[in-house]
Amino acid sequence: MQILEADLTNPEHASALVSLLNNYACSPEGGSAALPTEVQHNLPAALQARPDAIVLLAFVDETPVGLMTCIEGFSTFACKPLLNIHDVYVSADFRGQGIAGQLFAHAESIAKSRGCCKLTLEVLQGNTRAQAVYTRLGFSGYELTPEMGHALFWEKKL
Repeated sequence: MQILEADLTNPEHASALVSLLNNYACSPEGGSAALPTEVQHNLPAALQARPDAIVLLAFVDETPVGLMTCIEGFSTFACKPLLNIHDVYVSADFRGQGIAGQLFAHAESIAKSRGCCKLTLEVLQGNTRAQAVYTRLGFSGYELTPEMGHALFWEKKL
């Protein structure tokens, strides 16, 4: 198994990104709907154009089996960058083999090399399988103080 930072100008890497992310989107955890054709077509170039984006791919032999998309952000409280893990997906046939853990280890290494103060991610409340992996890897719900409780992830679509 090999983990690598994708070069999205490489057609093999770009195709792996779109295929794996589309599989994720089609799963219940991803919303159960394929990515729009426009997104599938434009995503590799759009991510390649962002210097704050990192795409990690896991290959077993020549088969892409895992994906992690990260976007660098900034913590104002720490006055340092952070690395947000935006997408994590391992193909169903390859789960339970430590691939997610290796993706996370690679992302953590990149974050440390960039001087990041933390890794962040969001997870759906019902995705207990992913939560178990994240907990095992040292992640926990974010809170400043117990009195204010855990942070909630909200959105406003534009």
